[in-house]
Amino acid sequence: MCFQNSVYSFKNSATILSKSNNEIKTFNFKLLYIAPKTEVNSYIDIIDVAFLILIILINIGLIWFTLVSASEKENRAVKLSVLSIIGSSLLLVLPLWNFQFQNVLEISILSTIFLFVIFLLLPINNFEKFKDYTFHNKIDERDIMFSRIELKTNSENFVNYYRDKPEKLKIDNEIRKNPGLCSPNSKYYNPITFNLAENNFRIIEDLAKHLQMQASEVKQEISPDKISKLLKDKILKLGAIDCGITELKDYHKYSFHGRKHNYGEKVNLTHKYAIALTVEMNHEMVAAAPAGSTLLESSRQYLRSGTMAFEIAKYINSLGYEALAHIDGNYSLICPLVAKDAGLGEIGRMGLLMTPKLGPRVRIAVITTNLPLIPDTASYEPSVIDFCMICKKCADTCPGKAISSNGILNINGDLRWQINQEKCYNYWTVCGTDCGRCMAICPFSHPDNFIHNTVRKGIKNSMIFRRFALKMDDFLYGRKPSPKREPIKLNKYLKN
Repeated sequence: MCFQNSVYSFKNSATILSKSNNEIKTFNFKLLYIAPKTEVNSYIDIIDVAFLILIILINIGLIWFTLVSASEKENRAVKLSVLSIIGSSLLLVLPLWNFQFQNVLEISILSTIFLFVIFLLLPINNFEKFKDYTFHNKIDERDIMFSRIELKTNSENFVNYYRDKPEKLKIDNEIRKNPGLCSPNSKYYNPITFNLAENNFRIIEDLAKHLQMQASEVKQEISPDKISKLLKDKILKLGAIDCGITELKDYHKYSFHGRKHNYGEKVNLTHKYAIALTVEMNHEMVAAAPAGSTLLESSRQYLRSGTMAFEIAKYINSLGYEALAHIDGNYSLICPLVAKDAGLGEIGRMGLLMTPKLGPRVRIAVITTNLPLIPDTASYEPSVIDFCMICKKCADTCPGKAISSNGILNINGDLRWQINQEKCYNYWTVCGTDCGRCMAICPFSHPDNFIHNTVRKGIKNSMIFRRFALKMDDFLYGRKPSPKREPIKLNKYLKN
């Protein structure tokens, strides 16, 4: 070995005898060797080291992703990432094995990966073709399936409604033949989860009896800016994922009420402001959709968001201002539209609010009030609309075939997607739950962690990344993934 002006590289020689002609051939393996420092050797060493570092970093990332996927119980992603680790680990041999064009191959691989990453990160978009949703028309709550299915056969409301809308009678009567939500005869009936869910809905009904509250006679003079910040801080401390404020717009409100307690009454909501809040639905509970765990989680979060809204409304009342909590089954408005204008997300293909960190995996409650507040700026995010345009995963997976795979439509002058509510609710009454399969498989619904948030940032940044992310989501999790097992081990409590 020579120690003059040298650099360290790894090298060793092994000789083997050729079986064909007993010729001695030498294959150089870089193990430990101090080579004379020349320009060529320095160049070769840098390429080898750079290649090794890159493959090691890739493997670290893959191991991290494997562990995260295992914690999320994404078995397909775990298997594929383990295979990727094995495949990339084989490349670690490349810098240790001398052969002709070795460094050319290493440079080619390095360059390809580098250029591909740069290409993905370039902020290339074509947003001018994506127009924001437009809303002008009010919706009559009597037309939604919850209201229609509650109508008692031959009652005055039943007769009057189907006299005016005879085209809806046939499909509604067909749906009425199904077992129904929470029914013991439904496909996914489980006495434990279903009864727990029904209990939550009964508590919400009891809570609804106290929503109409009188404001204190003593009105406090409060800075709109300070009270806006205080209310949002309080809502977040109560456990909400996000909250925002908007001026209440006409198209936010139903035109007429359609539920049992106020059926047919004109909506007379004069409050100027609306506060929207979102709460997270547990990823593992939703992943089993449309099984009973989804119904249970849905009811839990409707109750949780409802109690938050009730508490905030009662606090505003104590300040001397009117306030009304809008909670499950007791709405005077359409929560996703209010939440969108409050800056909490966009409306996706499935008609649900697509939030920045959890996608549609949230439940919403709203508080309206005449308390002077500072509205938040609703920033339009066209990357969500672009992703929903190309994804169509919810449309392909929907068990009720209720979600359109078409583009945004012009519906009575409003540009938006619209699900087929009859098909959607029909499947609900068959399976016995509020399904949630579209929510479970949406690429935006992955848990709120560093890996998935990094992907979300890439989706927001580039149309190229959006298309790559969709392909990777299909590859890692499946285009039409099967429902996960229910996370709660309830079967042992059930009797055959």
